[in-house]
Amino acid sequence: MSTINDEEAGYKYLIPGLERGLQLLLLFSQQHQELSFTELHRLIDIPKATAYRVVQTLEHMGFLQRNPRNNTFALGINVLRLGFEYIAGLDVVQAGQPVIERLRDSSLCSSHLAIRDGADVIYVARVSAAGATINQVSVGTRLPAHSTSLGRMLLTGLDRREFERLYPQPALPADAAVTDREALWRMVQEDRARGYVIGESFYRHGISSIVYPVFNREQKVTAVVSIMVPLDEIPAADRERLRQQVREAAGTISGFLGAPLY
Repeated sequence: MSTINDEEAGYKYLIPGLERGLQLLLLFSQQHQELSFTELHRLIDIPKATAYRVVQTLEHMGFLQRNPRNNTFALGINVLRLGFEYIAGLDVVQAGQPVIERLRDSSLCSSHLAIRDGADVIYVARVSAAGATINQVSVGTRLPAHSTSLGRMLLTGLDRREFERLYPQPALPADAAVTDREALWRMVQEDRARGYVIGESFYRHGISSIVYPVFNREQKVTAVVSIMVPLDEIPAADRERLRQQVREAAGTISGFLGAPLY
């Protein structure tokens, strides 16, 4: 019997539900990163009720994620977790760029990804909100870690000995909101316990930010995600929504880098 016949004989063992689920996942591409249920049903030749159950199952298992803002679907993190070892080796910028783009779209705020190099914060990716008029940092910009909300969150990855090696003198460089090493240490410990930073006019008057840490597979703080809100204070009505959006973005990038979801 030929190899082709062997393969054809094996097709009788196909699982229709699994086949339909995989066909649906294959609809997503660089050109179709988000699709509505109507678009998914139109592109795949199965009954509407079946398509609904397939989508619901894939969403439940984390292979699809729903965007509640426009009720569309995108590939979920568990699609990438299938290739865990590959994902764990992804560069943080490669993993984070599309995530901060989606964060910008959902929050309508400029979004950033930054890492720490010694006592400096380096912006490694950024996307601007439509119509943003404030001066934007560019990729590669360095700022003192102790003077920014992003830097404070990055410093939460240090223990006391590492912190003192980074800041050996009791007095910190001037021209910042915090110029005392011990005051900065206490602030960083509060940030670590809270798990995020909301900085309102901390670095620049009239600019607020929400910052969350990105963890690698060793659970070390490897980067931060932030949004920039062009206001002295973030309105109470928007604060929780924006905070959750930044948290989800940071969690997604952490998952791409192999860290457990949080």
